[in-house]
Amino acid sequence: MKDQVKQWMKRTGLIERGLRTVMRVFTWLPQKRKRILFESFLGKQYSDSPRAIYELMRAMHPECELIFSKQRGVAFPPNVKTVDRLTFRWIYLLATSRVWVSNSRLPGWLIKPEKTFYLQTWHGTPLKKLALDMDDVQMANTTTERYKQGFKQEAAKWSSLVSPNTYSSSIFRRAFAFEGEMLEIGYPRNDIFYQEARHAKIKEAVYRHYDIDHSKKVLLYAPTWRDNAFEGQGKYSFELPFSLNEFEKRFGDEYVLLVRMHYLVGSRLDVTAYPSVRNTSDYPDIAELYLASDALITDYSSVMFDFAHLSRPILFYTYDLEHYRDQLRGFYFDFEQEAPGPLLSTETALFEELNQLDDWHTRYASAFRAFQETYCQWDDGQASERAMKTIIKRIHG
Repeated sequence: MKDQVKQWMKRTGLIERGLRTVMRVFTWLPQKRKRILFESFLGKQYSDSPRAIYELMRAMHPECELIFSKQRGVAFPPNVKTVDRLTFRWIYLLATSRVWVSNSRLPGWLIKPEKTFYLQTWHGTPLKKLALDMDDVQMANTTTERYKQGFKQEAAKWSSLVSPNTYSSSIFRRAFAFEGEMLEIGYPRNDIFYQEARHAKIKEAVYRHYDIDHSKKVLLYAPTWRDNAFEGQGKYSFELPFSLNEFEKRFGDEYVLLVRMHYLVGSRLDVTAYPSVRNTSDYPDIAELYLASDALITDYSSVMFDFAHLSRPILFYTYDLEHYRDQLRGFYFDFEQEAPGPLLSTETALFEELNQLDDWHTRYASAFRAFQETYCQWDDGQASERAMKTIIKRIHG
């Protein structure tokens, strides 16, 4: 009965209207000039650019009060001050923080106080079309018109938007109808690729966490989500498009496969029957998985742009390319021409390519260099510092 009442209240919008009323009251409270609230992937992770900025600010500006928003039940390091999302305290802290830092959208009912500086870091260079550039939105509990209007209202709240390259800046400006400051500073989350002194320790931690044999190489499989495979609002399904049985038989002695589902899909995949496969969807930060991996298998996900910094092999398992490109999302560039690695449409082709990884660099060196020059443009290991300086300037401004 309790769950039914909650669902009815959600359906009728009573919960949102109530929370918005609370937020409106809290906006009358004075702000704490040095209070900053961070959030990553709807509070599901301690990761990405918000984490990178947070950790630098904690080290460099201990006078600031730094708080990370999280969903109930999500584990965070014990030394990180957190608040549970969608609680009265969360709304209070949002209303009284001078700065918000997020890599995804916040609830549409939130009211941004006039003096709040909202830094939107976003979460990837786009291949697939975004927001207002999408022709047809195939997602749960929305229409194309409502989805686009929601994005316009959200982007209107952003004070500054982080961009990693010239290509993204032009797309973000149009796709989000964003009229604020474009911070062309690179992605803070990618600073870690330039901090080589940390790499061995991070890799060892991943190996230890997943009990990986050091004699084996590591493959990371990180696909994107499919908009039309929804189970409800913000919840999507994904069926693994190749046989783990076959992978285990052919490559189990040589590789460990880390499977990383998109944050909108979740981690329900059961791989316990496969000794050489690990479900890493719950691992806090995918950047650490990159550093532990010898090669990446993906499809249309923006992980390709980040992993490219490591100059390691990337394979594209694009079994539904025509459908995804022509019917579901659409692309911003000619993916087949620019992809820095092979596009593989069948399981057989994927497994054959895995047998040829040793000469991947020879075969794709030219395409890979061109890809890096275009899409890794402003990442140099200093993006977090540039973002931090922007925040400090706004705090004292």
